[in-house]
Amino acid sequence: MLAVAAAQLGYRCHVYAPEKDSVAAEVSARFTCGEWHDRQALTEFAADCAVVTYEFENVPVAPLAAIPADRLAPGQRALEVAQDRLREKRFVEELGGRPAPYAPVDVDSDLKGAIERTGTPGIIKTRREGYDGKGQWRIASAHEADGLRVPNEGLVYEGFVRFEAEFSVILVRGRDGEVRFWDSPQNVHESGILARSSLPAPEIVAEQVDEARRLAQAVAEALNYVGVLTLEFFATANGPVFNEMAPRVHNSGHWTIEGALTSQFENHIRAICGLPLGDPARTASP
Repeated sequence: MLAVAAAQLGYRCHVYAPEKDSVAAEVSARFTCGEWHDRQALTEFAADCAVVTYEFENVPVAPLAAIPADRLAPGQRALEVAQDRLREKRFVEELGGRPAPYAPVDVDSDLKGAIERTGTPGIIKTRREGYDGKGQWRIASAHEADGLRVPNEGLVYEGFVRFEAEFSVILVRGRDGEVRFWDSPQNVHESGILARSSLPAPEIVAEQVDEARRLAQAVAEALNYVGVLTLEFFATANGPVFNEMAPRVHNSGHWTIEGALTSQFENHIRAICGLPLGDPARTASP
């Protein structure tokens, strides 16, 4: 979808991916099938590109050193923050955001104390490599965690949040610092995977969007972010609670292809290429 949007703006795409079967490559001018840690392949790929972007938050950070920093948008720091659940939560807290109650778990002996302090039920999450419900386990009582071994990267124990709805804030930030927002949909997840995004969102979401947007913009500015950025929230009786961020176009924004004057995909390309941002307003009202 990004490659199609780029082509419609007159750009030619060069796709880099470790998988031989690439949907994006089917609609792009060039394709390099290479491993993430193949520095020579990445260097040659970057030399062929005026700007490089990514659409997956678990792209390894270290190999990106092969790409000149002024060509990579968003930058490496967005990946560094988003790839580590603990670092992400602390980063958002420093900006005034409120994540779900949590406790870091670095070694096996930390887990019992984390559960006791935060309470049950809760969720044990890996610090890295988690998305779409992966890398997390729900527990109803402390004994369900007995025998669990903490990996070298550590875990995060997170308490349940009582919420009325889930929603996302999707913004785009240009190279000149301009920020624009799409309408926030209500999101429904099934087994940790987004099943449906609906607009207009219910009243409780509408009441909390402004506060959530302020945090999302603060995150974008702190990261000197360029492109589309998504933050997910729980709408609670006490205001929006931050869940997680995604430094990329987001599945809760797929509706923007037909439902917005400028889709998230087109505006991402506009932002990273230094073009004026398009209007994110909806094409129709209910």
